[in-house]
Amino acid sequence: MKTKVNTSNAPVPLARYSQAIIAGNLVFVSAMLGQDMATGELILGNIEAETRRVMENIKAILAEAGTGFGNVVKASIFLKDMQDYARVNAVYGSYVTEPFPARETIQVGALPMNVNIEISVIAVKV
Repeated sequence: MKTKVNTSNAPVPLARYSQAIIAGNLVFVSAMLGQDMATGELILGNIEAETRRVMENIKAILAEAGTGFGNVVKASIFLKDMQDYARVNAVYGSYVTEPFPARETIQVGALPMNVNIEISVIAVKV
């Protein structure tokens, strides 16, 4: 059994996927963009601001699902430019705590809407 998670505090899916799905005690959050929900605009041009917005969007979805960053067990970061790794890692690190989630960071050729970063997470719902 799976339950769809939807909040108006995070970007609306661009295609046929959900913001997140709860299956058992796991929450699978789709890769999020750095869209500012107050303005509808994408945050581009400053990787720290874009990453912060992505993390805030994920935070909103996790809250809607009844969990938070302290329960994230896996993260996937997709970067357009690996030169941004250290700056992204600094922002990401301000949201997660020990024991840190398992994670991979992958440089990709392109991302939807020409964004610089997307992040997806898996969390435990306790």
